[in-house]
Amino acid sequence: MRNLKQAIIRFWQDEEGLGTLEILLILAVIVIVAVAFRKWIFQWVESLFNKADKEINVHTGDDTGNIMPKGK
Repeated sequence: MRNLKQAIIRFWQDEEGLGTLEILLILAVIVIVAVAFRKWIFQWVESLFNKADKEINVHTGDDTGNIMPKGK
């Protein structure tokens, strides 16, 4: 139990964070994944917006796509 407490204290006091290289590698991986799956990501986002639009139209009864009420 004492060893666990010491390990937690050492971890908490450790000021050595992520280095610049690690951060750059993480960003590079994220960019590569985004580029590799960009078509799929765009299709997924577009389908989310289309579903949201359909739900809004169902609840408002408006299928014209107008944002403003008809009298204005």
